[in-house]
Amino acid sequence: MHKISIPIGGMTCAACARRVEKAILKLEGVKTASVNFATEKAVVSYNPQIVGLPVIKKTIEKIGYKALENKKSEIKTLRIKLIISAVFSIPLVYVAMVSMTSNSLLELLLVIPIVGMGYKFYTVGFKALVQRSPNMDSLIAIGTSAAVLFSYYETAGIIITLVLLGKYLEAVSKNKTGAAIKKLMRLAPKTAIVMRSGEEKEVPIDEVEPGDIILVKPGSKIPVDGRVIEGCSAIDESMLTGESMPAHKSAGDLVYAATINTTGMLRFKAEKVGADTALAQIIKLVEDAQSGKAPIAKMADTVSGYFVPIVCAIALAAGIAWFFGTGGNFEFALRIFISVLVIACPCALGLATPTAIMVGTGKGAEKGILIKGGEVLEMAHKIDAIILDKTGTITEGKPEVVTVEGDVLQLAASLERYSEHPIAKAICDYYKGEYLEASDFKSMAGQGVEGIIGGKKIEIVRGIKIFADGEYIGRIVVSDKPKQSSFAAVEKLKSMGIEVMMLTGDNKEAAENIAKQVGIDKVLAEVLPQDKASEVKKLQEKGYKVAMVGDGINDAPALVQADVGIAIGSGTDVAMESADIVLMKSDLTDVPVAINLSKQTIRNIKQNLFWAFGYNVVGIPIAAGVLHLFGGPLLNPIFAAAAMSLSSVSVLANALRLRK
Repeated sequence: MHKISIPIGGMTCAACARRVEKAILKLEGVKTASVNFATEKAVVSYNPQIVGLPVIKKTIEKIGYKALENKKSEIKTLRIKLIISAVFSIPLVYVAMVSMTSNSLLELLLVIPIVGMGYKFYTVGFKALVQRSPNMDSLIAIGTSAAVLFSYYETAGIIITLVLLGKYLEAVSKNKTGAAIKKLMRLAPKTAIVMRSGEEKEVPIDEVEPGDIILVKPGSKIPVDGRVIEGCSAIDESMLTGESMPAHKSAGDLVYAATINTTGMLRFKAEKVGADTALAQIIKLVEDAQSGKAPIAKMADTVSGYFVPIVCAIALAAGIAWFFGTGGNFEFALRIFISVLVIACPCALGLATPTAIMVGTGKGAEKGILIKGGEVLEMAHKIDAIILDKTGTITEGKPEVVTVEGDVLQLAASLERYSEHPIAKAICDYYKGEYLEASDFKSMAGQGVEGIIGGKKIEIVRGIKIFADGEYIGRIVVSDKPKQSSFAAVEKLKSMGIEVMMLTGDNKEAAENIAKQVGIDKVLAEVLPQDKASEVKKLQEKGYKVAMVGDGINDAPALVQADVGIAIGSGTDVAMESADIVLMKSDLTDVPVAINLSKQTIRNIKQNLFWAFGYNVVGIPIAAGVLHLFGGPLLNPIFAAAAMSLSSVSVLANALRLRK
C-alpha cells in the first residue's frame, strides 16, 4: 500500500471535502481516504498495482476540484476578486437604494463583473447540484441566480461580495493555523559548505550526500544531520527540542539540520539528508497529524453530508409557505428563499475540528511535543492513569555504583562488559582493573546475564546479585539519579487527578528508592519486558485510560498497548516509532503539558462545534421568517450573507486562541 497527500483546490465547505472523499473511496484499489477541509488535502492509501495516482487525480478533477502539485496560497487571488467586487458593489448599492431613479440596465451592467468574480460559486455549485452532491457553492449559486433572474441585482451583488469577504478572511485565518509548519520549513538552510577535493565549496542543500564532510562556521545553521569529526561548539537545538540551553558538541556527537552553531568551528560527516533528517521527519509527522481526522469530527462530517440538501428543502418550503401565506406576494417569498440559502453555513461545521487540531498540534511542535494525529490529541485528555518507566525516563539513565558487597567486582565487570545495559556500563566504568576471560555469555531480557569464568557458572541477577555455581557470593548496589524535573512532573500529574505509577524491570529496592524521591506511591518492579504490556492491559481492564511513558526498546510493546504511548526524545528509534507522542526535550514536565494541550484543544473544538451548530440552528429559522410570524423583523438576505461569512471566521478566530 502507498500513502500520499494530495493538495486540493476549489473546496469551499465540509460538504466539498466529503464529496471528494466519497469519490476517491469508490475507486477500486483505494483502501482509505481522508479529506481535510481545513488543510485542503486528501490523504489516500492505495494499491498502486490496482489504481494509479493519475486516476485518483482525474477522479478529483472530474467532480469539479483541482488536484494540485503544490498547494498555492489563494489569499492574493481572493483579495483581487474581493477588491474588484467591492468596487462595483458600491455604485450598485447607490443606484439601487440611494439614487432617486431606478436604472435596471445600469444595475445589470454593474452586477455582471461581480458575478464574474464569484464565477466559481456557479461552476462548482451547479455541477455539484447536478451530481446530487450540493455544497455551499450550490446554496450561493441558487440564491444569487434567483436574485439576478428576478432583477434583485443589488442583493446578488452584495451577497457575492460579502461571501468573498468571508472567504478572504477565512483564507487568512487558515493560513495562520498552519504557521507552525511554515515556521519549521523556513528553518532549513538553503546551502552547505562541503569539502570537495580538499577545498571548501558552497553547494545547494539538495546536492549534499551522505558521507560528505561539511564545515560549519560559528553563527551558521547545521545543514543536514551528521556526526562531528573535528572541533567542539555549543549548538542551539531549541528549534528541535524546545530546550533553551545550548548543547555541547564534540567529536563523536550527533548534530541535526537547522540547529545553530553558536561558538566554535565544526567539521562533521553527513549521515542523513533531505527527507531523512530529523527536521524533515518532524515536519512530516506534524503534517500527517494536521491532515488526519479526530473521532470527534465524525459527527460534523455526518451532519455536513445531509446539511445542504436539508437547507435547500427548508428554503423551498419556507418560500412556498410564505407565498401562499401572504396571498401570493412573490417578492416576499423570494426574499425568504434567498435568506435561508445564504445564511446556512456548512463551512463553520467543517472548520470546527480540523482548525483546532492544526493549531493544537502546531503549538505542541513549537514546544518540542510531537503529537501523531487528531485521534491521539483527543484521547490524551481522557487519560486518568500514567505509567512511567524508570531508567532514562524518571532518572537520568546514567546509573553509578554505590557499594560493592563481597569480592565480586572483577567477576561482575568481566561478564558485564559484553552487555549493553546501562547498569553493565556503570559496573564497567567503576572497575579499573583487568578483566577475566569469560565464555558462553548469555543475556536474558529483564533478568540479568550469565557466563563461564574460571570454570564456574557466574550469574548476575538483575544487575545486582552475583551467584557462582548457584551460590550467592555478593552484590553490587547501583543507583541512578532522578531527573531534576521528575518530582515536579509527578506532582503536576497528581494535581490533575491522574494516578501515577512506576513500571520497571529493575529490582524492587532500587525502584522504591527512586519512587520515594519523586513522590510515586505505586511501584511495579522486576517486570520482564514482555510483561510490561500485560501490566498496561490489566489497568485498562479496570477501566483506566492509560498513558505509558518510556524510552527503550523494551518499552515498545507497552507503548503500543497503552491508550496513549509517550516516548522520551532521547530514547531509541523503536520507542519513538511505537509512541503516539514524542517529547523532544526528554523532560517529564512535558507530559502534563501535552495532556493539558489536549484538554484545551478538545475544549476549543467543542466550543467551535457549539457555535457552528448554534449559528445554523438559530440563523436558519430566523431567515425562514419564524420571528416575523410573531411580529418580529424580517431578515434581509444581505445581512444573512454577512452573518454566514462571519460565522466561519469566528470559528477560525476561536481556534487561533490556542496559539496563546
